[in-house]
Amino acid sequence: MDNRIRVRFAPSPTGPLHIGGLRTALFNYLFAKKNNGDFLVRIEDTDQARYVPGSEKHILDSLSWCGISPDEGPENGGEHGPYRQSERASVYEEYISILISKGRAYYAFDSKEDLDKERKLCEKEGKTFIYNASNRLKFKNSLSLSSKKTKKLIEKQDYVVRFKTPEKAEITCYDVLRGKIVVDSHVMDDKVLFKTDRTPTYHFANVVDDNRMEISHVIRGEEWLPSLALHWLLYEAFEWKKPKFIHLPLILKPSGKGKLSKRDGDKFGFPIFPIMWKNQKEVVEGYKEKGFLAEATVNFLALLGWNPGTDKEIFSLKQLEDEFSLKKLNNSGARFDPDKNVWFNHQHIQFLSESILMEILESKLIKKNILYDKKKLPSIVRLIKPRIRLLTEIFSLCLYFFEPPKTYNAKVLKKLTDQKTTLFLLRIVNLFVELKVFDSKNIKNTLENSAKDSGLVFGKVLGLVRLAIIGELSGADLFQTIELIGKKNSVKRIGDLASFLK
Repeated sequence: MDNRIRVRFAPSPTGPLHIGGLRTALFNYLFAKKNNGDFLVRIEDTDQARYVPGSEKHILDSLSWCGISPDEGPENGGEHGPYRQSERASVYEEYISILISKGRAYYAFDSKEDLDKERKLCEKEGKTFIYNASNRLKFKNSLSLSSKKTKKLIEKQDYVVRFKTPEKAEITCYDVLRGKIVVDSHVMDDKVLFKTDRTPTYHFANVVDDNRMEISHVIRGEEWLPSLALHWLLYEAFEWKKPKFIHLPLILKPSGKGKLSKRDGDKFGFPIFPIMWKNQKEVVEGYKEKGFLAEATVNFLALLGWNPGTDKEIFSLKQLEDEFSLKKLNNSGARFDPDKNVWFNHQHIQFLSESILMEILESKLIKKNILYDKKKLPSIVRLIKPRIRLLTEIFSLCLYFFEPPKTYNAKVLKKLTDQKTTLFLLRIVNLFVELKVFDSKNIKNTLENSAKDSGLVFGKVLGLVRLAIIGELSGADLFQTIELIGKKNSVKRIGDLASFLK
C-alpha cells in the first residue's frame, strides 16, 4: 500500500440513508478531495436477512443529490471491485482459510440450543455470557476436539468460524480523535467471522475489504468504536498494515441528549433522510422534498462535528473540500438544531438565480391553474426572495400577488379597525382610482398624505392596507406589492375589506 489517501463509505442496504450516514459519507468525501485521494462506496450487503429492496438505490441517489460522487463504487466500478460484498464470496473464502491456517480462527459446531442454555445459566448467576478463552474449551469446536473429529463434523454438520481472541491480553488501539484505547481481551467475545451459510459477518468482510481496497483511513460513526479492538486484532492476525481509525461523534437530538433518530424527525417535523424514502409500508419526504437545497444540507451537516476554526459558516461544497481537516473534527457529540438547519437553507437560497426560483413558481402556478402575467414574475420573485427559507414556501409567499385574500387575520382585524375604518378605506379606493401613474412611489405618497389628512398614524394605515391586499400583516414591500398587483385588483381588494367591515 502506498501513501495515497483512500477512504470509503460502506453502508448496509437495510433501509433509507439517515443523515448521520450522509454526514459520514460527506466527511470521507471531503477528506479524500482535500488530499487528492480516492473516495469509494462499498455496499455491505452480506446480511441478506436484513436486506431491504430499494435501499441501495436510495443511498446512491442520496449521495448523488448532494454532489458526493464516488471515484469507485457499484455504479461506476474501479480496480478494486466488486463493490458489493455479496459479489465477493470467493475473496472471503480465501481469507478465512488463511486465518484458520494461521491458528487465529477456529471451527465451532455448537448448536443454538446449547448456546442458549449456557446463556441462561450465566443470567441466573448474574453474569454476562461470553464465548472466549475463559470457556471455549468446554464447547464443541476445533480447539476442544481432535483434528479427526473436527474433520468429520465439518463434512457432516453446519459450523461457524470464530476468531481466536488472545488470552489475558491488553489490546492497545489508537483512534485519531481519542488517542490510545486499551481493551482487556477477557471482555471480548470470540466473534463469529463466518456464518453457517458460508457468508462472512460484518466484522470479517469489513476488515478484509478495507485491506484489499487499500483503505488508508477508516472514518466511521462512533457506534463502531466497540468494534475497534476486534478489527485491530484481525489486522494483526493477518499481519497487515492498519489504517488510521477516526470515529466521528454522534449527531444528538435537538435536546442534546441521545442519538438523533427518525422518531425525533417525526416529533419535531424535520426531515431525517436526504431524499424521499418510499416502499410498500411508508412514504417519507426527505430534505429535497421538504424544500431544502443540497448545498445547504451539506453545509449544515459539515458543521455538525467539524469546526473550520473561524467565524465563517456558509460554505459551498468546493469550499468545504478546500478547508476540511481531520484536525478540526470535534470529539464530542453535535446537537442537531432544526432552526439552524432552516437558517442555512435560507442563506443558500439567497445565492440562487432568480430564474431558478421563477421556474419553481411558474410550474406551481400552472399546476394550480392560476392565471399570471409572466412579465411580472421576475419582480415578484425579487421581492419575496429574501423571505424564502424553503423552496416549498415560494408559492405560499407569492399567492397574494395572484389571488385576493380569502380570509383576514382576526386578531389584526380587531386591533386595527374601528368606526372610521370603512370610510377611510373607501377614501383610499377613490385616491387610488384617481392616481394617473400607479407606481410604488406615488402609492406611498398617497397613503402618507391620506394618513396626515385623516389624523391617523401611518403605521396603522399601512397595516389596514396590507390587511386588505394580503389578509395578514406579513409580506413583501407593500408599495411594490400594490404596484405589481395593479390598480384594478388593488382597488377591488381595499373595497372588499371596506364591504366586509360594514
